[in-house]
Amino acid sequence: MKPLRILLVINSPPLPFGNADARWYYVLLKGLIAKGHDVTAFVACNTPEEITKTQVLFPAPDYNLRCYLIPNQKNGPIAKMKTIQQPYSYIFSPRLRQDLASELIKPYDILHLEQLWSGWLGLQHRKKALVNVHYLFSLDRPFQYQNSLETRLRRFITNRAEQKLLKAFPKIITLSERLAKHINQINPRAFIYIVPLGIDFSLYPFLEQKQINQQPTVGLIGGFNWTPTYSAAERLLTRLWPEIKRRVPNAKLQIVGRSAKDALTPFTNVKDLEIYQNVPDTLPYFAKTDVMLYAPVSGSGMKVKVMEAFALGTPVVTTSDGVEGIPALDGIHAGICDDDKGLIERTVELLNNLSLQQQRRLKARQLLEKYCNPQVTVEQIERIYYEHAENVLL
Repeated sequence: MKPLRILLVINSPPLPFGNADARWYYVLLKGLIAKGHDVTAFVACNTPEEITKTQVLFPAPDYNLRCYLIPNQKNGPIAKMKTIQQPYSYIFSPRLRQDLASELIKPYDILHLEQLWSGWLGLQHRKKALVNVHYLFSLDRPFQYQNSLETRLRRFITNRAEQKLLKAFPKIITLSERLAKHINQINPRAFIYIVPLGIDFSLYPFLEQKQINQQPTVGLIGGFNWTPTYSAAERLLTRLWPEIKRRVPNAKLQIVGRSAKDALTPFTNVKDLEIYQNVPDTLPYFAKTDVMLYAPVSGSGMKVKVMEAFALGTPVVTTSDGVEGIPALDGIHAGICDDDKGLIERTVELLNNLSLQQQRRLKARQLLEKYCNPQVTVEQIERIYYEHAENVLL
């Protein structure tokens, strides 16, 4: 098959340990270039430091990455009107839009838009566009905990924008059957592909035998400014941990991640709780965790921190949402249950059984290596490209 000319838009830099989506962008970009495709990537970055790191990791001429700072949000009437018309489109700077437009008038095969909000850039080019939907606000319900007029307005605007974009594109990639079903309800005419996120396993060292911690440790690792992870923390602290602690008195709880202390200030007096905020590297904290207990109230898409726990050999107890997009089985790869009692039982069982911990960690890593292997996932994307490009020519 001949190499393709691909224009790729991503909403964060493809750094292997950047935000959750960045793990996939790193795999995708490296994989496409390794397969010989001509890729021009348009990357929205938060800071000049991110731009520097990205350019060092993906140097020219081997890679054609164009990085752009996300503009500061403005508060004037024009900016507010644009937010109402196209929510979250502000992350794509005028310069990024201008440079992308200049490439779109040249010959190309695929316009690949990662994350739904990138779809604002492809509305005039939907025939050649593929948008990859990682999650949906309408499923995550990020505004459900507040009912002010402003919150209700944000919920209405966001849900309306999701529907507009999902209805606009005839071909959509997503991560799970659940997301595909929801998208199909909104756009019954869309052709939907399901491709799981890939992660680079060389970045996640797996020890055949897990280290033994002095205290049995329950952990939760993630970004706590994201509603699903915050809801998982609140549920853990208020409904799960008190009974786990009663049944395993020497256990401790470790919560790690972006904005953890800021988000969880009301819970800092919980007994045997340690909170670590904005750490430079989360990998050592996985090693110090005997059971990662991630039980969001709601949350769509694949959960990268659950994937990382599987990859590193940290046993997981979670909900069906927590393993969305991964064919994990309860009692084989993880403890999977949606009710509090079942989550507590599975966590206590793992804390008290080192042999069971070892079985779970081995099975989980094997599953992820098979299902989220970079070669497998990028090849699935490549097949979609060729099918899409062939259909465009017909």
